[in-house]
Amino acid sequence: MSARSPQPVRPDPVTLDPVLYLTERYQDVRLRNVALRGFYAAKPLLPRRLQLAARRLYARRQGRRTFPAWPIEPLLVEHRNEQLRRRLRASPDDRLPLVNYWPDGSRFAVVVTHDVESSAGVANIATLLELERRHGIVSSWNFVAEDYPIPGGTFETIRAAGGEIGVHGVTHDGKLFGDRHTFETELVKIHRYLRDWDAVGFRSPGTRRNAEWMPELGCLYDSSFPDTDPFEPQPGGCCSIFPYFLGDLVELPITLPQDHTLWEILRARSIAVWQEKTDWLISQHGLVNVIIHPDYVASPERVELYSQLLAYLRERVDRDHGWHVLPRDVASWWKAREALRVAGADGAARIEGTASTGYAARATVAWASEEDGAVTIAS
Repeated sequence: MSARSPQPVRPDPVTLDPVLYLTERYQDVRLRNVALRGFYAAKPLLPRRLQLAARRLYARRQGRRTFPAWPIEPLLVEHRNEQLRRRLRASPDDRLPLVNYWPDGSRFAVVVTHDVESSAGVANIATLLELERRHGIVSSWNFVAEDYPIPGGTFETIRAAGGEIGVHGVTHDGKLFGDRHTFETELVKIHRYLRDWDAVGFRSPGTRRNAEWMPELGCLYDSSFPDTDPFEPQPGGCCSIFPYFLGDLVELPITLPQDHTLWEILRARSIAVWQEKTDWLISQHGLVNVIIHPDYVASPERVELYSQLLAYLRERVDRDHGWHVLPRDVASWWKAREALRVAGADGAARIEGTASTGYAARATVAWASEEDGAVTIAS
């Protein structure tokens, strides 16, 4: 019987160091890299049908991981609440002022993103843009630079619909973070495509990632870290439902399960998991960040499922005062928010900071309080 690699142990939310989880340093990097090299070495040798069969079989084992829990891992939310609870109990006031997580008093934020992985995905762009237009949703589109042709006018069409363009690597072979030589070689091209495409965002192919190297991407934001995902070739997660910083880079965690995971691996036929996770993210004032691959929205059933998701997100944004924007807007806000603080106490709290224009001017005060041991935050 083969020995299994040890699973990460669930930490105590009171005493943990958040950085260990935001950077995924709680995982055994050596075992992870061996597994990734094996996966990407075998992948080109297998037909697509056999790749999916192998992923589905392996998903049974991946799904038994107890940490990070899936689809909801509350560890860093619990840590935040414990910190607030201690401050509240040490304060003479019944509530604590905070810089609200989102501008204009918004309760949560929503971004919709696409990773285009083939010419089939490119051909499906117009269909998805029209569907999003009908639901009042805008999106970002991440393209692999050298794996397939990108017809002239594609970026202009997306931008005219209110969207943005991002870089999804030079190729989709999963080797970007395999070693320093490969990374540094590809980095030159990544910088060029970011510049040539007027792009400020990046998502790594296959969401392969390395927190130490990510700041070298040289863009405004990255969105390659799931908060929790046991089903990818690089499983794990940062456990965060909020943006955070890797150096000067804003990391926008992927907080909804990927469409590929639900549709291809787990064979889901409803949006129930997306709804469950969205509801929890909203309750915690988090970032709703979903990846939809136009390559996989290739049947009337999947078009309908995506339409249902868009309708649900639109309904929650309108009903519960959400902030639906592009990833670049969330990253710009998070940078502005970093320079702000709350001055004054209950009844006289105000926002102060080095920036007073743009997004920073839209900052508001939120209030943390405790009732029957539960911490709540009101925008």
